Amino acid sequence: MAKLLPLMMLLLLTLVSCERQYGTGSLKSYQCPGECTRRCSRTQYHKPCMFFCQKCCRKCLCVPPGFYGNKQVCSCYNNWKTKRGGPKCP
Repeated sequence: MAKLLPLMMLLLLTLVSCERQYGTGSLKSYQCPGECTRRCSRTQYHKPCMFFCQKCCRKCLCVPPGFYGNKQVCSCYNNWKTKRGGPKCP
């Protein structure tokens, strides 16, 4: 049992550090171009995707994981809407 406790603590720390990886404010502004390149790499509308992704990243300091969706991970990114109520961030 004594050997299991350090292992459980390590697992807990790993989970906490992974959870904070994508939240609002998890990036520095210099990391936005690289994260947006990843986010927009599979779209046919690369230039507009990069423009809006970088705009959103500068404001929110967050880019969701994956190439599409997962916006709930970054609340600022998810909640920023256009005048018509559509999503601002790709």
